Parts: sequence; C-alpha cells; structure tokens
Amino acid sequence: MLNFVLRRAVSLAISLLVASVVIFFVLEVLPGDPARFMLGLNASPEALAALRTQLGLDAPVLVRYWSWLAGMASGDFGISYTYRTPAIELIAARLWVSIPLAVYALVLATLIGIPLGVLAATKRNSPIDAGTMGLTQIGIALPNFWFAMLLVLLFSVTLRWFSSGGFPGWDDPGAAMMALTLPAIALALPQAAILARVMRSSLLDTLDEDYVRTAQAKGLTRSQALWRHAFRNALIPVLTIMGLQFSFLLAGAIIIENVFYLPGLGRLAFQAITARDLIVVRSVVMILVFAVIVVTFAVDIAYAAVDPRLRRGTR
Repeated sequence: MLNFVLRRAVSLAISLLVASVVIFFVLEVLPGDPARFMLGLNASPEALAALRTQLGLDAPVLVRYWSWLAGMASGDFGISYTYRTPAIELIAARLWVSIPLAVYALVLATLIGIPLGVLAATKRNSPIDAGTMGLTQIGIALPNFWFAMLLVLLFSVTLRWFSSGGFPGWDDPGAAMMALTLPAIALALPQAAILARVMRSSLLDTLDEDYVRTAQAKGLTRSQALWRHAFRNALIPVLTIMGLQFSFLLAGAIIIENVFYLPGLGRLAFQAITARDLIVVRSVVMILVFAVIVVTFAVDIAYAAVDPRLRRGTR
C-alpha cells in the first residue's frame, strides 16, 4: 500500500508540474498587455516601460516562470495587477463562497440522484424506470446556466422567495445559505442525473451477482438482499463519481457564479481574465487544478484500500 501511495504521489507532483507549464505558457501567448490595460491606450511608452519593469513583465519568460513556480511553492502567488493585493488573499476570500457552494450542490445531487437510481433499479423495465431515465437524460442535456435563469425568474422575480443574486457574507449563516440555494440547485441538477444513472447501472450489476442470489436463496427477500448486500457494494463506483463531481463543481461554477453575482473563484477568474490580470488567473487555475488532482488522488487511495488488485497493478 505504501508503494502504491508513493507512486500516486509522484504522479500527482508530475501532473502539477505539467499543469503549471501549460497554464503559464498558454496565458503568455494570449493577446493583451497588462501594463497597457492598467494605464490605458493613451499611456506614453516611457510609462508603459516603467510599469512593465515594476511588474516584472520585462524579465525573460523562463525567469518569470521559475519565479512564479518558486513563489507558489512557498505560498506566495504574487501581487494582483488589478487589486494590488496578494493573489492568495483574493483566492482565500473567494474560497469561502466556492467551497460551500460546491458542497451544497453535491449534497443536493446526492440526495436526489441516489434515491432515483435505486428506484429505477428496483423497478427495472417498468414505466417508472423509463420515466426516471428520461428525466435524467433531460437533466444531463439541460444547460445549467439556462436552468439557473429559469430559477431566478420563478423563485426570485415571480415568487420572491429568494434574492436574484449577491452574497451577504457568513455573518448571517441563514441568509448566506439562502443566497447559495438557487445556484446550488442549478449546479446539482446535471450531477444528480449522472449519479442516478450510475447508481442504477451499478445496482443492477450488483443484483445479478451470485452472492445476492445466494442471499435470496437463503430466505432474504429481494428488498432485504438489496439493502443488506447489494446497495453497499454498488456505492463504490458512485462514490468515485461523487469525488470527481466535487472537483467539477468547484472548478466549473464560473457561469453560475456570474449569473448569481456570487463572489467566488469562478467570478474572480472571469474578472481577472477581463482585466488581463495574469497573476490572479494563473493562481486561480492552479488552485483548481490542484483541487482536481488531489481529489483524484484521494479517490485512487480509497479504491486501493478496498481493492487489493489495484495495489498489485492487476486491474
């Protein structure tokens, strides 16, 4: 197990290094000059040159890359061009919105998706099964930003149950959760649909296993065999999907955060891209990449803990 963890840790470090190279150099080749954006189109060449020197933009690209990489390793992500504050402080403030939103959406997706998957599996080939799978197909195909706007029109504009956007802060936890409810529902819908389909497929495969049939032959009803034996084993691939979904919800909420004017990582990244604030863009993307890789690493370790074949490399 230790060797497996070490191999995965080395793979994680290599993935982060490759991601840092891709992120840095892709952003370097994009058009736009941060100094000119900050000073305006009428700035003199002398003023632009002085600002580029102050921001370190006149240094060779490899020097800037290694400086950025070394700074991240020590917790220094650089100073934002736009806000003139450390990028890590901007990111930390936004994480208090993005992480609760991702957790809230994942909880909703789990509470909706797993029961629907179990229902569809227990009613296999029935109208309930067909209807449930049809609904999940719609949920997967429906754009979450469009669904978010429908939620605003219904619950904010028409019924006035929720605010249409903004975030009041965590001084009032109730108001904060209310502000996150509609965005969480918009994010949770497609994830719940995916979980339902995976749960149904996994549970049907498990119900066909010999040990489930043996349990029924010994006197257990189909329902008892499902809940005592099949359900727990069917959850293994579902839990894997849930781990990956959390990474997606954390990294993929840019549009939803902009629809609801939430001060999260997605909105920060969007504003930084608009302002050509490369320091913030790189830092946000690296944080999100790190989150995705770490969650994947944790899922791999959890899988190896329950399945020795993975540790031996036989699967």
